[in-house]
Amino acid sequence: MATACKRSPGEPHSETIEASRMKRAAAKHLIERYYHQLTEGCGNEACTNEFCASCPTFLRMDNNAAAIKALELYKINAKLCDPHPSKKGTSSAYLENNSKGAHNNSCTDRKMNKKEMQGPRDDFKDVTFLTEEKVYEILELCGEKEDYSPLIRVIGRVFSSAEALVQSFRKAKQHTKEELKSLQGKDEDKDEDEKEKAACSSAMEEDLVAPSSSSSSSRVGDNTQGDNNLQKLGPDEVSVDIDAVRRVYNRLLSNEKIETAFLNALVYLSPNVECDLTYHNVYSRDPNYLNLFIIVMENGNLHSPEYLEMALPLFCKAMSKLPLAAQAKLIRLWSRYSADQIRRMMETFQQLITYKVISNEFNSRNLVNDDDAIVAASKCLKMVYYANVVGGDVDTDHNEEEDEEPIPESSELTLQELLGEERRNKKGPRVDPLETELGVKTIDCRKPLIPFEEFINEPLNDVLEMDKDYTFFKVETENKFSFMTCPFILNAVTKNLGLYYDNRIRMYSERRITVLYSLVQGQQLNPYLRLKVRRDHIIDDALVRLEMIAMENPADLKKQLYVEFEGEQGVDEGGVSKEFFQLVVEEIFNPDIGMFTYDESTKLFWFNPSSFETEGQFTLIGIVLGLAIYNNCILDVHFPMVVYRKLMGKKGTFRDLADSHPVLYQSLRDLLQYEGSVEDDMMITFQISHTDLFGNPMMHDLKENGDKIPITNENRKNLDFQALEETTEYDGGYTRDSLIIREFWEIVHSFTDEQKRLFLQFTTGTDRAPVGGLGKLKMIIAKNGPDTERLPTSHTCFNVLLLPEYSSKEKLKERLLKAITYAKGFGML
Repeated sequence: MATACKRSPGEPHSETIEASRMKRAAAKHLIERYYHQLTEGCGNEACTNEFCASCPTFLRMDNNAAAIKALELYKINAKLCDPHPSKKGTSSAYLENNSKGAHNNSCTDRKMNKKEMQGPRDDFKDVTFLTEEKVYEILELCGEKEDYSPLIRVIGRVFSSAEALVQSFRKAKQHTKEELKSLQGKDEDKDEDEKEKAACSSAMEEDLVAPSSSSSSSRVGDNTQGDNNLQKLGPDEVSVDIDAVRRVYNRLLSNEKIETAFLNALVYLSPNVECDLTYHNVYSRDPNYLNLFIIVMENGNLHSPEYLEMALPLFCKAMSKLPLAAQAKLIRLWSRYSADQIRRMMETFQQLITYKVISNEFNSRNLVNDDDAIVAASKCLKMVYYANVVGGDVDTDHNEEEDEEPIPESSELTLQELLGEERRNKKGPRVDPLETELGVKTIDCRKPLIPFEEFINEPLNDVLEMDKDYTFFKVETENKFSFMTCPFILNAVTKNLGLYYDNRIRMYSERRITVLYSLVQGQQLNPYLRLKVRRDHIIDDALVRLEMIAMENPADLKKQLYVEFEGEQGVDEGGVSKEFFQLVVEEIFNPDIGMFTYDESTKLFWFNPSSFETEGQFTLIGIVLGLAIYNNCILDVHFPMVVYRKLMGKKGTFRDLADSHPVLYQSLRDLLQYEGSVEDDMMITFQISHTDLFGNPMMHDLKENGDKIPITNENRKNLDFQALEETTEYDGGYTRDSLIIREFWEIVHSFTDEQKRLFLQFTTGTDRAPVGGLGKLKMIIAKNGPDTERLPTSHTCFNVLLLPEYSSKEKLKERLLKAITYAKGFGML
């Protein structure tokens, strides 16, 4: 039994080899520390070590010279700086003692100082991009040593490199937290004695040559991440894990030194990114390049003063260079953010604009339009603005049909064309390219994520030279930026000033044309729109005169207005015109006249449905109001928002009643949401009552014989498809008794209310019933060939549905539902 305890003859020699190996490893680590001290420094700006790069008097050297110098410093045992004074003497002291043979039990010492022996891994030079797990791994190691310089260096290296940042925080397939805990638990359950035996023979060499287990898994992740680069993304998909980025920022930004690393990296990164986007078309080659901007914008400290001076302006300049498709994709991504996240980004760019405005003295010689930082921040703010629009309550339907009649061509040049006065945009106001790319207009948004008013920057409005800005807007030069391309940032006063310049230029243009016509054609010179009216007949005189002008020469309405009151000597320098409009508006909107009604609760005017005035009279009133705006006269007239939406090409909907007739809206809403029996409990019909001009009650049927049709739970949305079936006509071989027609109506009657509205939209171009109900629609169903895979189509102009003779009722329903659900692009004419 005693022989079992005898030491093997080779054991002392084995210990000697192990001790020698550890000495070499410790020496290697010390040399590496000297090298990093010479190339990167200790991080202490007041360092006095002449052999440290952080010392103010230190002379920089290249890497080769630093490597030779590090070997010399090791030989003379030169001073080594400790990155953190509180840990002085832990890892370095152990290694120095180890190199002098100051240990007796190498296995025990290695076990006690395992973390200290990982010195060569402290710089993580093999980390070429970051994942959430890698950040936490480095953070944990730094926390144990109370030295965050390795993490700071990694962040500086990754966040200053576009290539590295684009690769970081991908949505690659990785182990779940449960899997990682399971793997970690298995490692920790290993017998400690087995660890020590393995460590005595090979652990030291493995620590110095091979990476740790966590790093090995990281390299596996590298491959996964690399493969992920090749994945195809959808039009609105991004490959970055935004939630992971947010968690990382939340962990790191509380550390001031780490935050400085983000700041410095952004300063270095931004000019390179701007160059990539401007000259190398990098986004078209790699759509993942957008990840860079997503990651940076998640930094919640971008609005802090440290960023405003240099880092954020540089980043905004780079971001403003994104191509239109990239901007649209970024907008669609941000539109899914919460209101608080949108507000944070909005405030970031607003703060930069305000900071730059108040830090400079802008005037007519030093225009705010020439400040690159403000211009770039405004362009970035525009992306946030459209994200706010797209993410809000958007209604892209209910648009008025545009008049697409072709403009008749003429071989004769008009005088306006000869003089270059032809309008640049014949089809209306200029459309922002982003609106076209996104397929959304601001007018489509009923309620944005955050109020539009928050995008107005008052300090910018105070220094903006609107006459210059308007000129830049009209000329459309690439060298000069106009804030009129970002109208959301302008307040009402500034916009009104822009409108004033636009109207004045039109007036001067008309005056110029008139003078030239008088010279060329010998016409009487009449450069103004002159109105001569009597005070006691102001409405009659004004409307008659305007009606004649509108019929004979509507172009005269663009001239500057000149008003003269009969029998008075006042010269119209603007004051007489203002008085004229005030008197006209006061008379027109007088409830006693009967053209408009006034709601005391909403303080809004509305059109009187019982008015005796013709449609032409209301047209003339519109001309008067337009002339007032054109001649820069502010009128105290308040209409509900639906009026202005109509002017912008939107149709009125049920929702607009909430603004124009709130009591009626609430009543109808209660009716639609009533859960009991509408017919039994309310006992109402499709007939309404209102009063005429003299206060007498008048009855009006909402549909034919409406007074005899009770409102029920089924018909309360006024989609009476039974009446539609009774009045529908058939063509092409179909009759009322055709099998497919009977099946068709069975299917339509089984539709939900939403599907019925889609059907109306598909066949008639509108989801609303006409006056008198659906029985007044006169729809035609025409045969469109035998059984086929084609979808039904429609001619909305004539309410004609072209229906193939499908082989079964199931196929008819499937094809019909698909057609009405995806009406756009499926043969809708």
